Amino acid sequence: MTITRRHLLAGSAALLAAPALTPAGARAQDWPTRPVTILVGFAPGGGTDIISRMLQPTLQQDLGQPVVVENRPGASGTVAVSALTRAQPDGYTLLMTTISASAVVPPQMRPPPFDIYRDQMPVALAATVPLVAVVPAGSPDRDLKGLIERARANPGRLNYSSSGVMTQQHLAAELLSRAAGIEMTHVPFRGTGQAVNEVVAGRIDIAIDTFPTYFPHIRAGRVRALAVTMPQRVDWLPDVPTVAELGFPGFDANVWYMLMAPPGTPAPVVERLVGAMNKALNDPALRPRIHEAGFIPGGGTQADAAALLRRDAERYARLIREANIRFE
Repeated sequence: MTITRRHLLAGSAALLAAPALTPAGARAQDWPTRPVTILVGFAPGGGTDIISRMLQPTLQQDLGQPVVVENRPGASGTVAVSALTRAQPDGYTLLMTTISASAVVPPQMRPPPFDIYRDQMPVALAATVPLVAVVPAGSPDRDLKGLIERARANPGRLNYSSSGVMTQQHLAAELLSRAAGIEMTHVPFRGTGQAVNEVVAGRIDIAIDTFPTYFPHIRAGRVRALAVTMPQRVDWLPDVPTVAELGFPGFDANVWYMLMAPPGTPAPVVERLVGAMNKALNDPALRPRIHEAGFIPGGGTQADAAALLRRDAERYARLIREANIRFE
């Protein structure tokens, strides 16, 4: 066959019309070719660490490369988020984060350590943990209505615990106070364990905390569950009503865990991660284990995760502003 100038020109035009395979595109097609690290901004044993390590083996099997969970605690989880913002956007450094570390706390810091929309990329919701309102076993309050009536009659006299300013425990109690028109005194502790001890001892009137934290104490009769803060009742406590059904429609407070990637991570890599996360969260062997640990398995699209981040960031920023909450 004779190759004419016309053939050469046609071939050149076809090459120009074809999409260029950039180095980033080539890497995205091959990804992953080495271990993937998931940063966790809290110490081992907490909810963020637990859900990361539960997902680790299934993600590792699906991706075909080792998945390493690396704990980098500090500054309410924002140390790890800051590390993610400096990582190469190649899919090899990821982050398992929480609502507080990625949506609530950073905008309130002066100066903010990062921009919650620009400097992190939501990938997929990993799980949600319900919050439960509990009172000591010896409390005179048999239900949430009774506690609210007592708080209205004694402004500022009842107290509630949290594991720190602007934590979800703190903000959930503020949401309830504003919805019910009551005033209670915030007693922050340095950690959940210390707060639990004070509630069990009867020195705290009410706590609104993560369900897995208090479930053993509820079963043992050391505290009494008054309500859960999600829109629907939870399987573990089917007889405990929601705050919403007790006269506060729309009330919703929880803790979520989300997988993040550095901004600029190639779309094919993100799509692969979204698929791997959904596959893991729907795995018939893993999903029941996640539920038994007290988590509601997540999943969904990247757009779902981004919308959740924005929705909660905006509503908690509004609460913090209206309640004049400040770091102490």
